[in-house]
Amino acid sequence: MNIGNVISEKRKALGLTQQALAEKLHVSFQAISKWENGTSCPDIELLPQIAAILKTTIDSLLGYPSQSVTDYDKRYGNEEYYWGLKPNNLCYEIMRIKPPVKPYKVIDIGCGEGKDAVFLARNGYDVTAFDASEQGLSKARELADTYGVKVDFFKADVRDFRLEANYDIIFSSGVFHYIPLELRENVVNNLKAHTTTNGINVVNVFVEKPFIPLPPDTEKRRICCG
Repeated sequence: MNIGNVISEKRKALGLTQQALAEKLHVSFQAISKWENGTSCPDIELLPQIAAILKTTIDSLLGYPSQSVTDYDKRYGNEEYYWGLKPNNLCYEIMRIKPPVKPYKVIDIGCGEGKDAVFLARNGYDVTAFDASEQGLSKARELADTYGVKVDFFKADVRDFRLEANYDIIFSSGVFHYIPLELRENVVNNLKAHTTTNGINVVNVFVEKPFIPLPPDTEKRRICCG
């Protein structure tokens, strides 16, 4: 099923006319009609808004199989904290680069069980954090209560959610590989647009290694020394 068919199906299920959907998206109803009959496709920048209005996900709009981001609800189901309670080393880098001389606004994208978000809140940052796992968020809230700090936790999927407020520090660890390739530029542009002047983005991602080419004489050295 192509994206136009999905939009049409979801729109009708919600009882929305093409005109009503167009008004919510600030486009013409002719644009909606063209999407649905396959003449054109919506701009990628509109996908998060379309998904939100139609109460679906970007993956569903694009025809990907419906599935949760991870199976972390099961992993977070135990009493122990799956990732432990030691903060990510990048949290210390944040404190070094932008020490909390005032309560800088931080958002933790894909916060899991909240250990990093809570650590930053304990050290004086104004922290907001979200994750797709309700089980993880429940434990994150418990952790914040244990340490007596306030963190604004909420549930969202990194593939669909886009920032609307501005932040001094945007932090994410081990999450971006869940974002489809065709959406990554859109996500990064959204982060940049909502980073305050002199703010920082601290993102830890998985990469294929070696990502730095080996020296040209490496194989020769292996042969000589092997």
